[in-house]
Amino acid sequence: MADLTRREVMSLVGTAAIGTAVTRSVPTSAITRGRVLGSAMQQSACRWCFPGMGLDEFFRHAKDVGLPAVDLLQEGEWDVAKQYGLTCSTGYGGAGTISDGLNDPSNHSEIVRNLELSLPKAANASVPNVIAFFGNRRGMNDDEGIDNCTNVLKRVAPVAESEDVTIVVELLNSRVNHPDYMGDHTAFGVEVIKRVDSPRVKLLYDIYHMQIMEGNIIQTIRDNHQYIAHYHTAGVPGRHELGRNQELNWRTVTQAIVDTGFTGYLAHEFIPIRDPRTSLQEAVALCNL
Repeated sequence: MADLTRREVMSLVGTAAIGTAVTRSVPTSAITRGRVLGSAMQQSACRWCFPGMGLDEFFRHAKDVGLPAVDLLQEGEWDVAKQYGLTCSTGYGGAGTISDGLNDPSNHSEIVRNLELSLPKAANASVPNVIAFFGNRRGMNDDEGIDNCTNVLKRVAPVAESEDVTIVVELLNSRVNHPDYMGDHTAFGVEVIKRVDSPRVKLLYDIYHMQIMEGNIIQTIRDNHQYIAHYHTAGVPGRHELGRNQELNWRTVTQAIVDTGFTGYLAHEFIPIRDPRTSLQEAVALCNL
């Protein structure tokens, strides 16, 4: 199941999976009126990971478990989230797709046009980040890819700066989930961000993906936190719950992020294979420092 993408509906989220018992949840003392108390980390949850919930149900549950935000919403969903008192921590704004992204000059005109429209809308909806993707390699070498990504991001950076919205470009693994994706190592992404040199163009550091590609997560975050504006989580291996049966100690990772002075969002992007409501509660409790 590690090859699932955001566009695929997870059949395990439903019937049999929802019926599986779980034993740990958020302590009731941690949640009051929809807000996690005493947390040093703002948390969020990605909508696409919970296809078994309707949109309203997902928003209600996110609020119930103390989340201030939800992640990866389409433009038409931003204001709906606000009705539930939730921020969209990162929205889609037409900045390419995982396979057809910033590294292909044939996509640049459309990406620029879309971001010129979506960034002001994101600002009006109080959406702090809009996601972008480096794109598939298709035989392109790193130097050419870095140049192409830098060129298009420099074109849209002034718009992002004027609207006070950050374009976050996601690092993804090319071993399991996204074969041929170009931005599959931190060094590649950091080089692009350095060259663009804008406070409103940063990385989306997906911890799950970079654990698969590189490991050494905490030291990498410490060394490169100034280039990162957003984080994603998921258990390794499998992209499932943040439990004990996977590689990372999520409280320690969360603490390391907080220690860098990070003030953005840590968004949960795992695919539940148990009751999704309880799984999200557990993740929030685990990362609630």
